[in-house]
Amino acid sequence: MPQPKKRAARKLLSQHAWITLDGGFAARHCLVQDISASGAKITMDDDASGLPGVIRMAFARDARTGRSCQVVWRRGKSAGIRFL
Repeated sequence: MPQPKKRAARKLLSQHAWITLDGGFAARHCLVQDISASGAKITMDDDASGLPGVIRMAFARDARTGRSCQVVWRRGKSAGIRFL
């Protein structure tokens, strides 16, 4: 019987960050609610349903920094992302 998949330990954070879309030209503010080695939960000012499948998240507004992320779920103004 296969072992159940363990989720990476999440750490509460509440830190401001930016997500960039469209090759780094559309920076949007977000709040990172919690984070782990594999992903994070973010909350945006707008509805998260319009987020594309892949975004870049950074703790600085500079589009050259940060990590590529896959959006794995969207609920209202929140979204779950997995680091690529």
